[in-house]
Amino acid sequence: MAKALYGHVGAAPDRRLLDEVTRLRARVEALEFEVTRLRAENDRLAAAAAEAGDLLRIPEPALT
Repeated sequence: MAKALYGHVGAAPDRRLLDEVTRLRARVEALEFEVTRLRAENDRLAAAAAEAGDLLRIPEPALT
């Protein structure tokens, strides 16, 4: 068992695994940036929709 543990701990990291982790981290960073961009765009559109909605509302009845 000691040999198995030593082999597991002493082994150099697999290059393919390191490349995959690097690729996945870059993908996560790109997706986080996209989420931030989409949230900002959504906030901008929501504000524009609220402003347009205010223009369409009649504050008091037209005929009294």
